[in-house]
Amino acid sequence: MSIPFWIFVIFFVRKVMFVKYAKAFVIMPGGYGTLDEFTEAINLIQTERIPRFPVVLFGREYWKGMLEWLSDTVLKYGNISKEDLSIFTVVDRPKDVVTVIKKFYGKS
Repeated sequence: MSIPFWIFVIFFVRKVMFVKYAKAFVIMPGGYGTLDEFTEAINLIQTERIPRFPVVLFGREYWKGMLEWLSDTVLKYGNISKEDLSIFTVVDRPKDVVTVIKKFYGKS
């Protein structure tokens, strides 16, 4: 069974629109789709394809394994830089999400 080409076009357009009009991403615990959107956003910021904006991971405990892997493996092997780890912020409280976004945009 083959997938019609228009499915790929719709998926691409959805991803472009998802990032194009975003002022911030708040990434909640989730699955493959969540990881896809998170890594897409940080990759576009890292490669300067889009302007930097707040990317916030919510729930340190949930993301702990991924964060350790990024530091202990991906960074260690030189596939990202230490600065790349500052593209996103990890918080545990809703009010900290608001603080991160307001700080980025210079609002108290």
